Amino acid sequence: MKRHTISILVNNQPGVLQRVAGLFGRRGFNIESITVGTSEEPGLSRMVIVTTGDEKTIEQVGKQLYKLIDVIKVVDLSLNPMVARELALIKVHAEPAARPEILGVVETFRASVVDIGASTMVVQAVGDTEKIDAIIELLKPYGIRELSRTGVTAMTRGSMK
Repeated sequence: MKRHTISILVNNQPGVLQRVAGLFGRRGFNIESITVGTSEEPGLSRMVIVTTGDEKTIEQVGKQLYKLIDVIKVVDLSLNPMVARELALIKVHAEPAARPEILGVVETFRASVVDIGASTMVVQAVGDTEKIDAIIELLKPYGIRELSRTGVTAMTRGSMK
């Protein structure tokens, strides 16, 4: 079982997300991450779904996706070099005495502090999933109060489309 990042270009219509997610669910696939946003084409949205499966099964899912009326294009980005990023907002318990240590972690990961309260800090981190997982692990000892992750968004490298 390999991790796959699948890009799906769809018509920007109500119910498309539900139909695509439902297709994965009916086939027993877990969606690890899903992001959706407008694309470079007016009226079309791009979904990026991260899931696991063998090559044959993922190929079959691609064929099933094409049967959905609003699906325009399906690409397994994992088959080519790609750029994948995720954003996380992490609210950390941060008494004034602990802030220099927390800032050290933030700087190491090239993250940034986007809000400071009386006893908390909100850290914004952008990177691949492993980087986000790593900064979260290092901030856990300080007490993570709240965590919000966008999920992976990705595209192929260079001039590939």
